[in-house]
Amino acid sequence: MKVSLKKIGVKVLKITGVTIVSILLLMFLLPMIFPGKIAEQVKAFANKKLDGELSFTESNLSFFKHFPSLTVTLNDFALKGSAPYRNDTLVAAKDVSFGINLKNLIFDGNINIDEIYVSKGLINVKVNEIGQANYNVYISDKEETPKDTTGASIRLERIDIRNVALKYQDISAKVNLEARGFNYLGKGNLDQSIFDLYTEAKIESLDFAFDGEKYLENKKIDADLITKINTNSLSFVFQQNDLRINKLPVSFIGKMNFLKDGYDIDIKIESKDSKLNDLFTALPPKYVTWLEKTKVKGQTDLLLTFKGNYNASLNRKPDLAFGMNIREGNISYKDAPFETSNISLKFYTKLPSLETEELEVKLDTLHFNVGNDYLSAKINSKGLKNIDLTANIKSKLDLGKAMGAMGISNLELKGVLLADINSKGQYNAEKRLFPVTDGTINLQNGFLKTEYYPNPITDIKFVAAVKNTTGQYKDLKINVTPASFVFEQNPIYVKAILSDFDDVNYDVEAKGSLDIAKIYKVFRQEGIDIRGYAKADLSLKGKQSYATTGQYSKLNNKGSLLLRDIKATWEFFPKPFFIQEGLFTFHQDKLNFDKFSANYGKSDFAMKGRLENAINFFFEKNAILKGHFEVNSGYIAADEFMAQEPVAEKGKEAEKKSTPETKTAEATGVILLPENLRVSLLANVKKLEYDGLVLDNVTGSTSLDRGKLLFQKIGFGIIGCRVGINGFYDDINAKKANFDIHFVAKNFNVKKAYNEIEMFRKLASSAEKAEGIISLDYSVKGQLNEEMKPVYPTLVGKGVVSLSKVKVNGLKLFNQLSSKTDFESIDNPDLSQVDIKSTIKNNIIKIEQTKMKVALFRLRLQGETSFDGKLNLRIRVGLPPFGLIGIPVVVAGTQDNPKIKVFSKTGEAIEETKPEGQ
Repeated sequence: MKVSLKKIGVKVLKITGVTIVSILLLMFLLPMIFPGKIAEQVKAFANKKLDGELSFTESNLSFFKHFPSLTVTLNDFALKGSAPYRNDTLVAAKDVSFGINLKNLIFDGNINIDEIYVSKGLINVKVNEIGQANYNVYISDKEETPKDTTGASIRLERIDIRNVALKYQDISAKVNLEARGFNYLGKGNLDQSIFDLYTEAKIESLDFAFDGEKYLENKKIDADLITKINTNSLSFVFQQNDLRINKLPVSFIGKMNFLKDGYDIDIKIESKDSKLNDLFTALPPKYVTWLEKTKVKGQTDLLLTFKGNYNASLNRKPDLAFGMNIREGNISYKDAPFETSNISLKFYTKLPSLETEELEVKLDTLHFNVGNDYLSAKINSKGLKNIDLTANIKSKLDLGKAMGAMGISNLELKGVLLADINSKGQYNAEKRLFPVTDGTINLQNGFLKTEYYPNPITDIKFVAAVKNTTGQYKDLKINVTPASFVFEQNPIYVKAILSDFDDVNYDVEAKGSLDIAKIYKVFRQEGIDIRGYAKADLSLKGKQSYATTGQYSKLNNKGSLLLRDIKATWEFFPKPFFIQEGLFTFHQDKLNFDKFSANYGKSDFAMKGRLENAINFFFEKNAILKGHFEVNSGYIAADEFMAQEPVAEKGKEAEKKSTPETKTAEATGVILLPENLRVSLLANVKKLEYDGLVLDNVTGSTSLDRGKLLFQKIGFGIIGCRVGINGFYDDINAKKANFDIHFVAKNFNVKKAYNEIEMFRKLASSAEKAEGIISLDYSVKGQLNEEMKPVYPTLVGKGVVSLSKVKVNGLKLFNQLSSKTDFESIDNPDLSQVDIKSTIKNNIIKIEQTKMKVALFRLRLQGETSFDGKLNLRIRVGLPPFGLIGIPVVVAGTQDNPKIKVFSKTGEAIEETKPEGQ
């Protein structure tokens, strides 16, 4: 018995040893037996199932990459997206590994993928403005087909994603999401059309923004999810999804179906009966820092829904809604003697079809106490252009106590605020409607100090009353009596009484002087910087109709506004404006520029004149401001006025270093003109520079009329001759403008014109080898691009180029014409009294029949040439004595390489280049 047990033990050990050795051998041999086949079938599967370019540097097969699974690993993996993002990366990773089903591989020879591993990668999802996405790379079977038992399939028992960055940018829905440190563990049967995906996910840092506004920033996410996926229709059903955003528990359920031109969504995100403290942990980081010094009590409910169909081409969009309920709230900050108690908030907002004009806001309850003080409000509104409003606001609040109780440290605000406002009805400026309102706001002993400037604004007094008894504009009354404050020992006083907004009756007084740089620092706004000194002493009294009907004697508008050493910087313009001195006086409806001198970059201006309809312009939205000015300048650099679009700074360091003076974009743009001005300008500019051109003694009249600039009898000197221009300029947007000009230039040097004027080089490219005197009488209209340069396919024009004493040397066209015909005397022609008439359209200059005498020969030329140098010319070389006998010649090719056919009459038409959109 002992012997038999010993034999059995030895046999078991032998079998176990052989099994272990066999397994080890198999682990080493399988990667060498199947590597080619596995790589080929992975590529075949990718080509069959993926509509996107897949690339990787090398592949290898191993048991040890993700032991004990047999995995094929693709190093430096990259998958590009579907149209219209075929050139952009959808997925990239240091390596992607696919786990192979060992049983099927050994016994059937089939490659069945049941695991996938992704590490240190990027998932970059993009959706453009019309709803086209880059993730539509998976090609699903349109109809049932028998299974190919020799192909690859995916039944995922494990999906393992580690340390991946996820970016989602949807321009059409204005959604941006970015997740850093994305870790994911899940499983799902992807070889079935419908399967459940079980997920555990962790995100170290999540940002979420909608319409440019960040709602989540640097938030940590834990998720336990079950998602049903339909690969044929690319739809997702979120069955059980428990999330935690920092400490805030959130449930996430719903569905999402990706359609051909958008998606269908029904998502509900909810947090019920959560702690108010946990809600603050989910807010941006600055609130989390504040929370460390604050005790927060209370309960809250949150609900976010996003439901409907999105299709940009059909203008369909989902409904977005958000609700919040805070009850029994209490905030106690550090050692503050008062706490904010009895906090109640019931808030709901809805954006049907993501349409801002349909915005609904319901603030059913807002209430809190600070000691015995309180603020209570109830506001319901619907719409933006036409607002249906109900509002009740009451407060008796010591602002200093409230700021201390809530721990607001970057702003010091004091004073007693009393408010009692009741409003109900419609606001619609076009229909002249204003809600029935009875309200007062009273602030006494006010004090304001921000972190941007060391000294406060003190002695703030503000008493305002708003009353409307009928809901009509004509019965609206606003009294501000008075408003005053002291800043840097300078008192400022404002009184305003306004009534009957159908025909505004106004009585306004403003007195005081102000250091603009210092007051601006108190309120600092990103992208704008203003410095300098202003002094006002204004008294404005009258009715709007007195100005519009010419009853100026009934107006009592007088006073002055003095500006000195003003520097204004705006992010849309590349350079700051400097106003050395500006003295403006008011008289009735006129604003007189008694003295105005300014600089912009290298440009200088001295201006005088007046603006009319100023009062009506201030009160009426669509009113036109009229005026007439005389401008004198020693030098204007027109390029410096080109519009610029602001760009986001890259990184926090760039943001710290940037200032309003340096924070401008690299992109240029056309000169933008305001739509609400009708102003004429008599100019006298000694020197104007634009795009390398220098214009001397620019004189003439221009008028700006509702966004269009008209040129009338503009004259200037350029390259030694006098030029006259009439026409107009009209900006379409920041990147495009229309122009239409007629210019006359007499007796200018053709060589100088070719060397110094780009447009002349394009219009008269053959002038490269010419010398002598030329005159132009030409009309051209078309578009300018963002660099204020002509878009040549848009140009339409006609006119005449007159040659006087012009000699052409070494031009390839005439050289080859001379060579082909053996007439040496037309090699370097000497031309005089020749008028060349032409028209321009679709990038082609068509030359009418032109006769010229060259030595003893008589040439007749006509045809076409393009702005990119292509030629299609027909020339008749008339032989002496009178040109009765002629040789037909066709010139094709380009100006640099003309191709000449003698005794030929048929050329090849140049293909037109039509403007975009035609």
